[in-house]
Amino acid sequence: MFAIIGIVVVLGAIVSGYLMEKGNLLVLVQPAELIIIGGAALGTLLVANPTHILKGILGQITGVLKPSAFGKKRYLDTLKMMYEFLNKVRKEGLLSVEMDVEKPKESTIFKKYPDFLKDHHLRDFVCDTLRMAITGGVEPFDMDQMMELDMEVSHHEAMAPIAALSTVADALPGLGIVAAVLGVVITMGAIGGPPEEVGHKVAAALVGTFLGILMCYGVVGPLAANMTKGADSHNEFLHVLRVLLLAFLKGNAPMIALEMARRAIPAHVRPDFNEMEKACKGAPASEAAAAAA
Repeated sequence: MFAIIGIVVVLGAIVSGYLMEKGNLLVLVQPAELIIIGGAALGTLLVANPTHILKGILGQITGVLKPSAFGKKRYLDTLKMMYEFLNKVRKEGLLSVEMDVEKPKESTIFKKYPDFLKDHHLRDFVCDTLRMAITGGVEPFDMDQMMELDMEVSHHEAMAPIAALSTVADALPGLGIVAAVLGVVITMGAIGGPPEEVGHKVAAALVGTFLGILMCYGVVGPLAANMTKGADSHNEFLHVLRVLLLAFLKGNAPMIALEMARRAIPAHVRPDFNEMEKACKGAPASEAAAAAA
């Protein structure tokens, strides 16, 4: 949402300032310049990137236009899910959750948390780690190494579309110059004609440079920066799960593992201990006693 507001503010400020200086807004409407710059930018994107990166760009741009998926509620829901899951392991043993791990979409625990099931990276990260724990014979240090490798691959995959879009953003000023040069060529062919016609063609050429720079620094570049923050948020979420799983695999009680994971949550979305305890266990014992009194 804020990305849309930001783009509107950028365009609104530029147009407002232009109109305040008595500029003619129609002069900026140059479909040919847009076709040259936009078409060339799209072409370079298609030439430089395979299909999965193009799909990733579309998916991440869509994500930018939505609220963050990793707010405090998402963290609390995940901590609650893992508390329920790890308590089952502690009471009934690792083999009791084998089917939950093998078929997470059919798990009675995981089915309560559709956001977890929809995110295949998070789902596979948790289930693959627990599958190795159930198999046995893998030391916690080696499990940590596997989780770290998984995170690196996932983060690299998330950053590839961002790098591609950043490359296009860097190319847009140059493509604007290409459009401007073509406009100058057309202008030179009109030399000797009416001054109004020559002036219009010069203005159209300059609009090409303007559009290229505006799209780079006002739209595409900021979108890529926002997408980077989204990829970092996803990686931070994986890190929290990594801390939680490793703490439990080392033999800590579920609530201790959750507290260690809570400390790894970014400060601006981190719930306090009472919020986590209430989400996982219901009202704390002190509140229950007060209610009974």
